[in-house]
Amino acid sequence: MIQRAVVLSTGDEITTGKVVDSNSNYLADKLNEIGVDLVAVLTVGDVPERLEWAWRAAMQMGDVVISTGGIGPTADDLTTETIARITGKPLWRHEPSVDHMRRLFSAMGRAMPENNIKQALFPESAEVIPNPLGTAPGFRMAVLQANHTAHLVVMPGVPREMKPMFENEVIPWIRLNRGSDKIFATRIFQTFGISESALDEAVAGLIRPEEARVGFRASFPQISLKVQVEDVPGSAESRLEELSERVRGRIGNFIYGEGDCTMEEVVGQLMTEKGLTLAVSESCTGGLIGHRLTNVPGSSRYFKGDFVTYSNDLKHDVLGVSETTLKEHGAVSEQCVLEMAAGARERTAVDVAIATSGVAGPDGGTPQHPVGTVCLALVANGVSVSRRYQMRGTRDWIKLLTSQVALDWLRRYALGLPLGESVLFRR
Repeated sequence: MIQRAVVLSTGDEITTGKVVDSNSNYLADKLNEIGVDLVAVLTVGDVPERLEWAWRAAMQMGDVVISTGGIGPTADDLTTETIARITGKPLWRHEPSVDHMRRLFSAMGRAMPENNIKQALFPESAEVIPNPLGTAPGFRMAVLQANHTAHLVVMPGVPREMKPMFENEVIPWIRLNRGSDKIFATRIFQTFGISESALDEAVAGLIRPEEARVGFRASFPQISLKVQVEDVPGSAESRLEELSERVRGRIGNFIYGEGDCTMEEVVGQLMTEKGLTLAVSESCTGGLIGHRLTNVPGSSRYFKGDFVTYSNDLKHDVLGVSETTLKEHGAVSEQCVLEMAAGARERTAVDVAIATSGVAGPDGGTPQHPVGTVCLALVANGVSVSRRYQMRGTRDWIKLLTSQVALDWLRRYALGLPLGESVLFRR
């Protein structure tokens, strides 16, 4: 019965700070979603005695130990041989894994180095977990301890290989072995335009502790609200939907999406559904809005172009911003961004265009336009709206936050909601 978990991340690149351990954060979140108690996260470098200590400690604390990293082909990849040593299991060669590796290398037109064979060696009794995206298969095995059985789950450290393996192979297996007929039904609300403390205050008392677990996660520039219900199948989903309706009724103005979605994905879906086309003109964001929009597959259906007009000359020559506007009001003004948006819309013949201009810092601010001053405008058929904001933070934060506000404007326009409703950043 799996109720407690330990996550074990290995690699000198993590312990020396060269790589951020995003795998542990991801696994912690997923384990919480399925109701498994994460009791510890252990991080160790590629040192045999430290790895052995970490594995022994993890097996004592957890019903399942989930490991990422250390199963590559090089001499410092020590996870598999460490497990074999502490469990007393000999290694065996899995020929289907060898064949898979050779096919991958052949598809790239390369001969496979012989040291890759190391990745097809597994401790006796281990069950191989295929890795269709890479050369390192995972595996799982049960190890009998003095007081309980610890299940070991070993996966590659590369996130793009580890995540689908965990979601497609490991999570279903954990669910089957939780030892309870109850399930966890979870809904995540993505919000923007409200602070974490204000969000907590807004939903206070809305859901009683015995009804569900409510959690918050701030991940700039959005904040997630999670509602999790534990019950038998059928009842859990219906209870979650009833609670979700309460949440929507209380904070619906700030919810931009549900589930694991980004603002740009929501905008793309709405643009597609509404049959709208879009263009962007950017100054202070330097192409970030266009970059985010084109990260969404299928964006060519609605996104027609991005004018990155950083200089005043380009604002005038490319977008048609008048010299009078630039002289009398300046580039960081509502008048300027309105003309930028209108120029982008006219030149691309789209339904809606949005524009940004501002002072991202850390220098360049003035008493009239301090660092963080940002102006936005949206122009569409019968709509011409501009706002001035005062952002806070570092240069990259100001740029990212500006792009988020701009995308939120597009979302609101597509839904027929008021633009610039948030007062968090208004000056």
